[in-house]
Amino acid sequence: MLAALKRYPLQVNLLLCGTFLLTLGRAITLPFLVIYLSTAFGLSVNHIGLMLGGALFGGSLLSLYGGYLIDRMPGFGLILGFSACFVAAFIGMLASSQLWLFFLFLLGFNFAYSVTDVVVKTAFGRLLAAGEQSRAFSIRYTLINLAYAIGPFVGAGLAHLSQELPFMVSATLGTLFLLAFLRYGDRGMRPAEGVAPPSFLAVMGVLSKDHRLMYFTIGGVLTAVVFGQFSAYLSQYLVSTSTAEYAYQVIQTLLGVNAVTVIALQYLLGKRIDNEHLQRWLIIGLGLFLLGIVGFGLSRNLVHWGLAMAVFTLGEIIVIPAEYMFIDRIAPAHLRGVYYGTQNLANLGGALGPVLVGVFLTLLAPHWVFVMLGGFIIASGFFYVAGASLPASAPRD
Repeated sequence: MLAALKRYPLQVNLLLCGTFLLTLGRAITLPFLVIYLSTAFGLSVNHIGLMLGGALFGGSLLSLYGGYLIDRMPGFGLILGFSACFVAAFIGMLASSQLWLFFLFLLGFNFAYSVTDVVVKTAFGRLLAAGEQSRAFSIRYTLINLAYAIGPFVGAGLAHLSQELPFMVSATLGTLFLLAFLRYGDRGMRPAEGVAPPSFLAVMGVLSKDHRLMYFTIGGVLTAVVFGQFSAYLSQYLVSTSTAEYAYQVIQTLLGVNAVTVIALQYLLGKRIDNEHLQRWLIIGLGLFLLGIVGFGLSRNLVHWGLAMAVFTLGEIIVIPAEYMFIDRIAPAHLRGVYYGTQNLANLGGALGPVLVGVFLTLLAPHWVFVMLGGFIIASGFFYVAGASLPASAPRD
């Protein structure tokens, strides 16, 4: 991996560094928002699910328009602008004493993080040769999970000192990237040349004709219900079925196992996933997801939870890079931003996860949560396989 990083241009390494810093800021605060909202605002499990899910849902929808902007505006200004929004959102959440205002800042944070993520993925397609892109995506995902390995433990330590410290440190990390990109970022980051539809609605018309993109997006939404915010919905489940202290222990264990497994195996497995056997890899990955969900439902101690998380993470290692590779393969160069923005709609599934789990925990016995999650994995498999099997259905220029 280090050898690959040495070959990459400065801008690619700077964006990878930014991915790590912004995700670290996210990982320090986000896993503990369930507990923060419960203690600071006195929200119930169901209302917390609606709060977190609604913010992620809105941020994902807005990121589609962000992808449209990426294809038309210089990336330098977009990254600076949305990095500033990232910082402002954490400061705003910290300062908010009213729930509606906290929600607006949480929505802004999700929007800023999603659009910055689309900019990074789009830049990889423009700055790297096709043979290097899968490696770059694997490195990026490894860094994201390294951030998630460190962040929750840092966040837990900070939260024990003060509930405000995680927000302050997250804002500081965003500021560090903002200043670094202001100093070293490429001011000449321009959209790719090509004949693109002039309006957002016209672009949506082009996307709607690419059935492969639509099937993969639906499959991504269904899968993201399961893995998109697993720490949030498992926190809801654990808070409902055990004590807050035990929930802390399990979530820290799960995030640690998830991150260590990805760091150890993501690059090794990711570079072996190819377009020729994409459908087979997806089926294997979804099968591992399903086994992990069954393991969660049967877990009775930290060892069981950790083993189930390891299996679950193997599915994540396979499915996520396969999605990136498929989108990059079918996206026209001048519409890469909006294609990746469409793929980001998979986060809608992540938004639905806490909401659905909150509803199931309110209305049904807790074990039905895992039955529901398994059903989403099976359904997503049909859409992934259908999308990978379809011929091209949209013009590339």
